[in-house]
Amino acid sequence: MSWLTADNLALAFAAFTALSLLLYGILDGYDLGVGITLPMENEAWRDTAIASIGPFWDANETWLVMAVGLLLVAFPAAHSAILKAMYLPAAFLLIGLILRGVAFDFRAKVKPAQKRNWDWTFKAGSLLATFSQGFMLGIYVMGLNYQLSSVLFASFSGLCVTAAYAMIGNAWLIGKTSGELQRHAIATCKKAGVLTFGGILAVSMINPLVNANVYAVWTEPPLAYFYAAIPLLCFGMFALGYLVLKRLPLPDDKGAWLPFWLTLIIFICCFAGLALSFYPFVVPNEMTLYEAASSKESLQIIFFGAVFVLPFLLAYTAVAYYAFRGKADDLKYY
Repeated sequence: MSWLTADNLALAFAAFTALSLLLYGILDGYDLGVGITLPMENEAWRDTAIASIGPFWDANETWLVMAVGLLLVAFPAAHSAILKAMYLPAAFLLIGLILRGVAFDFRAKVKPAQKRNWDWTFKAGSLLATFSQGFMLGIYVMGLNYQLSSVLFASFSGLCVTAAYAMIGNAWLIGKTSGELQRHAIATCKKAGVLTFGGILAVSMINPLVNANVYAVWTEPPLAYFYAAIPLLCFGMFALGYLVLKRLPLPDDKGAWLPFWLTLIIFICCFAGLALSFYPFVVPNEMTLYEAASSKESLQIIFFGAVFVLPFLLAYTAVAYYAFRGKADDLKYY
């Protein structure tokens, strides 16, 4: 096929990888956010919160595996450079995910007096995984360097990502729960939203100052005028979301899912802004996606495999969310 050139294949796999990362950030982001803000003061609330993510949380991590796998096979040079710089935070990320998985199962099997300890473990694992992801993002933005300024920025990025996941996690709970727990989620979502807004604003100001390529992308016309719509839309969603949260809950649970959809747009805007900031680099300021790509022949073989697998993953995800739509049921273990 004449259109399957080396550059087009590299761009296609960059799009596949970006889509996988975006879906992971949204889907696993909300269930990590539920874990981060697990209400330890009320066992019934904890059970309902965990029930709201029970059918989904493990499968959501599939998209992280997909993204890392695509990066490995399609951009091996970039995979090596990125993972080499992030072995330690990646290890902490995996430890956090393992703690979540163990705690999720063990809380159902231990004596009632010990259940709270495993809930704390689930919460701690969620925090560790989330902060690690934000730290890795910060190190990536800073060019994979571990200078003092880079580590400080990465730590700040870790806090910002934690706040963003708390926001989308509680937006999820608003849609999946009712009563006092829903009101608790509304209040927590407001606080997390304010912190997330401040974090995104700060990072948006700092990033162009530390990265000349990012500064050029966002200030050079004519594309700069088009790109300006992304932060405007993002901050507009924050303002609209805050107004919506102030009015919730409404009779008959109207508008309960609106905060989640607004947060979804915020996540897409942030991801799109980040992708545009670094394109065409896959390793900041060092390696473009075209330089890092595998050979054309390898990409052609992998391309048909990816095109075959991705629709199945999307279909499975859609069916699962459709099957378990509606409010969270009482937690049951079989």
